[in-house]
Amino acid sequence: MKSPKDYLIFPLDVPTYEEAIQCVETLKDHVGLFKVGLQLFVGVGPKILRAIRERSGAGIFLDLKFHDIPATVKNAFMAASTYGATFTTVHCDEGKGLLRSVVENNPSGTKILAVTVLTSLEGKDLKELGYIDRYVNDITELVILKARMAKEAGCSGVVCSGLEVEKVKAEFGKNFIAVTPGIRPAWSLAGKDDQKRIITPFQAIKRGADYIVVGRPIRSAEKPIEATKRVLDEIEMAISQ
Repeated sequence: MKSPKDYLIFPLDVPTYEEAIQCVETLKDHVGLFKVGLQLFVGVGPKILRAIRERSGAGIFLDLKFHDIPATVKNAFMAASTYGATFTTVHCDEGKGLLRSVVENNPSGTKILAVTVLTSLEGKDLKELGYIDRYVNDITELVILKARMAKEAGCSGVVCSGLEVEKVKAEFGKNFIAVTPGIRPAWSLAGKDDQKRIITPFQAIKRGADYIVVGRPIRSAEKPIEATKRVLDEIEMAISQ
């Protein structure tokens, strides 16, 4: 059985190697995976992935959200697959064919997660992007459509909001991994936030999330370890119920 920390992904959304390593050293005993996204990977390069492995027992979520023509994405993933990440991400928007080409050229065993609908988007944003009212009015239906493509292409799971995770699990089964960003503990909600479809750690785990991504509530806390422990307490409460 997973322990509470195994559910928790901490995003290293910082610009420098030194800041990232400080986060790793501080939180390595309290989180299951460290997420490396575009900012850090572009700024620092693969050496941060080696450092995470050397300095912690945590896994790596290489969240580069590949999105390009199929040949380019396949080759980019092949390069990324050499880094030993637990997960990496590919956008669904190019369709099942792209996802399948990545899945079928995966020599490393890195689990491929398909990005469905970013948690920074809500209905009015989808309308501006040209989506039909059916999906503007029901984002969950759009997430399920994209998750189905991912499942049929052989992806290990998806990245989706905690608001949609329950239906994703019901539709595709407990073994289809769901990673949920946009997690905000109730005690951390204040001011403007670029995440729109948010949910608490307790709610996300209760609805079936396999992993939750919690960044700013921990990173911006005066005492990050105490904030992390509060998140872990919510996770433990959810899995105990």
